Amino acid sequence: MDAKILYMNGEYIPAERGFISVRSHGFAYGTGVFEGIRGYWNEEQKQVYLFRLREHYERLHRSCKIMRINLPYTVEQLIEHSVELVKRNEQQQDVYQRPVAYKSDEIIGVRLHGLHDDYLLTSEPMGNYVEIGGLRCGVSSWRRIDDNAIPARAKICGSYVNAAFAKTEAIQNGFDEAIMLNHEGHVSEGSAENIFLFQNGELITPAPSENILLGITRDTIIQLAQKELGINVRERQIDRTELYTADEIFLCGTGAQIAPVIEVDHNPVGNGTTGPIGQKLQDLYFDIVRGRNSKYLDWCTPVYSEVASPTK
Repeated sequence: MDAKILYMNGEYIPAERGFISVRSHGFAYGTGVFEGIRGYWNEEQKQVYLFRLREHYERLHRSCKIMRINLPYTVEQLIEHSVELVKRNEQQQDVYQRPVAYKSDEIIGVRLHGLHDDYLLTSEPMGNYVEIGGLRCGVSSWRRIDDNAIPARAKICGSYVNAAFAKTEAIQNGFDEAIMLNHEGHVSEGSAENIFLFQNGELITPAPSENILLGITRDTIIQLAQKELGINVRERQIDRTELYTADEIFLCGTGAQIAPVIEVDHNPVGNGTTGPIGQKLQDLYFDIVRGRNSKYLDWCTPVYSEVASPTK
């Protein structure tokens, strides 16, 4: 079912009325921030669960602060908008929500101060963003944006041109996805995903200083690896050649979910198939996001009031 309703500047309106001006600052200069939020349909419970909704909106507030955007809603109000929008669209399927706060003035001139800010939220049906059964990746010639150029810790609309260059290069070179290095040549992340390597019995992932987005799925994996699998997780610099010697690699993000990597630059990762650690985390993750694991129900915001008990 396509979305019929969206939320824009304090109103729920028909989706066909959801337009911004072609002269708006956010469109011309990319001066906006956004989030990507997934909702998962549980058929047995007849329920949509919005995953880690609070954390997404807390990050949206931080992105707005960096971009000098005045977001006139509290985290609690934003959560209410998300839940209500699924209800109004009568969605009983997996959904993807995109809240966007942006500079809306119709002016020519690059700046962040002294501009009007607007907000919108959409909720659309969505399946897998990337293949979750095994990705073939290439190290990109495009370097990851630097914090002193465009802060990677904020989800800034215009910054995703960097990801688009890397993604298109990867696809046109015959890969499924890109892996990006920072300006020092260390592994940063995928085109729009965080990255983990399993090596010598532990998970390693680039530190926040490597110009990564501080991913919510990344944080989820760190917690699950430590609590559920008893695996040590280290955040550190990762050299490019470690991609060729890792036992397992996987990308993660709200869109990508958990996507194992089976090849990097035509070199097989491990034995060239999904590894056991990535598979265990993927299975655990999909149980949790659909509200089937009672230990992690606090990460799942139910949309509909009537719901059966979780199965675990």
